[in-house]
Amino acid sequence: MATLTDAKARNLKPEDGPLPHGGVTGLSLHPSNTKGHGKWVLRFVSPVTGKRRNAGVGSYPEVGIADAAKRATAMREQLADGKDPLEEKGKLVDQPKVPTFQEAAEQLHADLLPGWKNVKHGQQWINTLAEYAFPTLGTKKLAEIQPRDIADALRPIWLGKAETASRVKQRIHAVMAWGWAHGHCQSNPVDVVDHLLPLQPAKAVRTQHQPAMPWQEIPAFVTKHLKKREPHDVTRSMLEFVILTACRSGEARGAVWAEIDTNNAIWTIPAARMKAKLPHRVPLASRVIEILKEQRGQHESLIFPSVRDQVELSDMVLTAFLRRVKAHSDTPDRIATAHGFRSSFRDWCSENGYPRDLAERALAHTVSNKVEAAYHRTDLLELRRPMMEAWAEFIANDEKSSSPGSSELADTSSEAVVAAISN
Repeated sequence: MATLTDAKARNLKPEDGPLPHGGVTGLSLHPSNTKGHGKWVLRFVSPVTGKRRNAGVGSYPEVGIADAAKRATAMREQLADGKDPLEEKGKLVDQPKVPTFQEAAEQLHADLLPGWKNVKHGQQWINTLAEYAFPTLGTKKLAEIQPRDIADALRPIWLGKAETASRVKQRIHAVMAWGWAHGHCQSNPVDVVDHLLPLQPAKAVRTQHQPAMPWQEIPAFVTKHLKKREPHDVTRSMLEFVILTACRSGEARGAVWAEIDTNNAIWTIPAARMKAKLPHRVPLASRVIEILKEQRGQHESLIFPSVRDQVELSDMVLTAFLRRVKAHSDTPDRIATAHGFRSSFRDWCSENGYPRDLAERALAHTVSNKVEAAYHRTDLLELRRPMMEAWAEFIANDEKSSSPGSSELADTSSEAVVAAISN
């Protein structure tokens, strides 16, 4: 096997698997959370205990390929002499204190908190562990925790609160993975805990989708509740904007004038404000441009500011409005949600023959299939433009459901989409 090169190591991505060193048996470079960075790990069978072990050899690029080989070769020489490198290292230096599960969780929480979208999510992360994991695992040392301990922590909520149990399990896994990375435990017991617990209800059964208004009813709803509005009625303006652009409400609430290119009728949402952390371009229909003109002058930067406080609107504003007007949804006894209009738009696209790729890009959905994602080199902006204009025209007509004309369908045919993706 050829020895690993610096060029390949520098291109190591967080989602990649370990890269074998090639020069020393069992030595490989494991990716970290930053491209081009990783941790050298030597895997071996201890001649002392007969168990498989992992020894850290340093971090890349601080420890280069040649230096990692020297360190790992020295460990291999110890193995040849019947010595366990980790045991020998323990004789030379004091072993670091192994933290308890609670100590490790609190440290990991502090490390992760700066990277989360909001403080509320970070607080929920540690609160769920405090409520469901700490009572059983909190005082145990990471090295002592067995799969049965984790199963005991999850069992009370595993069936009755399946979604919560899944989140708690993921967070316990993260804590134990942190412990493994720092040498506090030799495996992650969460990996096998499913074998100790009953099968959970299928996710499709327990997931409740956001109530959505049937797309056929949207034109009448917009005419009745949104078009006739007082000046500076930001709530109605923003809701119509959300419906027309098929964006998430949070993306509209945080929209600023600097993101709008009026000359080319494009709204560019930066990656930092997108769920998938990728920039997203929205072609703006004529009606959307009119709404933006109405909003001019209300705030220096925000497009839809709170009129009273001149800050970003609360996430409850649209929810409260939809409840007040009793917006009908396709879910019995539930009011339509702002997010549900994205589902309505998606159904309209399907019913009117628009290719899946156009609709998915309009919704800024990520592509989970890696092979398919490799071919997505364009956001199909100009092919999406006539579709979004047709959506706006449909909404503007509250007398009958309009469908895109044949010329528009020709412009956004599957063949055109495939050609755009392939170029």
